[in-house]
Amino acid sequence: MIRVQREDFDPAAELAKLAAGRTDIGGIASFVGLVRGAADGVRAMTLEHYPGMTERQLAAIEVEARRRWPLLEVAIVHRHGRLLPGERIVLVAVAAAHRGEAFAACEFLTDWLKTQAPFWKLEEGADGAHWIEARAADEGRAGRWAKRS
Repeated sequence: MIRVQREDFDPAAELAKLAAGRTDIGGIASFVGLVRGAADGVRAMTLEHYPGMTERQLAAIEVEARRRWPLLEVAIVHRHGRLLPGERIVLVAVAAAHRGEAFAACEFLTDWLKTQAPFWKLEEGADGAHWIEARAADEGRAGRWAKRS
């Protein structure tokens, strides 16, 4: 399940939907990303995207995760619009028969979203607003997945 939306989401409700009626799931790994705030000087973040294209790219990376690991369910919920510090940006949740596959796939999807997903981020801070790109450390984490086929 992939959703790109302006409104907030409830992680507990999303996880409950992911596992509803399933008895073959042995573990669910999830990640919830939040807007960083005062410590980083961020007053707000605006995420933009191209509807249709974004969902297709997210679906393609879900297919790749399912190719790499035996996943039972995947949920990606990503917000767009103007968000304030502390607000939720993204949920990645992966269900599998065993925790190892769930953890690995969740980390893979999260790293990909951080560096490759077609979202554009405008940070507002004390020095004005500026577009941001993936940090070198994020690129390095994502690069390790290219080695695995």
